[in-house]
Amino acid sequence: MNITFQNLRKIKHALPTGSVRKIASDLNIDEQTVRNYFGAKKFANGEIVDAHVQPGPNGGFVTLQDTRILEAAKRIINSQYA
Repeated sequence: MNITFQNLRKIKHALPTGSVRKIASDLNIDEQTVRNYFGAKKFANGEIVDAHVQPGPNGGFVTLQDTRILEAAKRIINSQYA
């Protein structure tokens, strides 16, 4: 899946407080891995996620191999407005 880096960050910023912890817990992964997925670069405490950033407009394009974190984030955002 391809998404602009800017849109990926918009999704991250739309998450309510505690969402990173919830996503990490639900997917049984480290919280820092979730942060790295959304653009953080602190790999010493979290895994490198299957993502490749290609330079371009809006921060470039991100190719995501595994969309489970993105899907979990979207579910949380959608549940706020349900």
